[in-house]
Amino acid sequence: MFAVIETGGKQYKVQKDDVITVEKLNASGGEKVQFNSVLLTGGEKTQIGNPHVKGAGVQALVLEQLKSKKVVSFVKRRRKSSSKTKKGHRQQLTLIKITEILNTGAEKTNIAEAVSGKGLEINYSISGNKNTSINLKSVVKSADKKALEKNKTSTEKKEVKKKVASAEKKELKNDAKSIKKTVTKKTAKD
Repeated sequence: MFAVIETGGKQYKVQKDDVITVEKLNASGGEKVQFNSVLLTGGEKTQIGNPHVKGAGVQALVLEQLKSKKVVSFVKRRRKSSSKTKKGHRQQLTLIKITEILNTGAEKTNIAEAVSGKGLEINYSISGNKNTSINLKSVVKSADKKALEKNKTSTEKKEVKKKVASAEKKELKNDAKSIKKTVTKKTAKD
């Protein structure tokens, strides 16, 4: 029997006792997790989900959290000012062993659903001494307000520049009219 599960934006074809690496899960080594996003189950009877198979699940045991091989990105520019940039990245992965594939009754088990490391709520408050506790959300909001004030001043400056430019155009038109009047008066006298 096999199943196709979806986790971390990827799809995996799994069978019982398979050991695979998936994108980081929010579970420590030795915990049991269950994948409820089963796209297809196969064996004696094949079930295709729309998009998921109802009631199906895949249970797994988390073996360990690990990192992939380092991927190095290198950018070479021909100018000396910023000649090269070298960066490395190691993706966080979870090693799991598939223990059981359930066609039905997955929602009745008491095993926690596998949750990826993404989308977790992060506590942004920093607390040191009682006097120096800072709430970063309020700091971010105040920074946003300052940015809005800067934007207001820049838009106000733009409006003032537009008014000055339109006033200059009006003055030029008035000057042009007065020059035309003087030219017509001189030609009339001649």
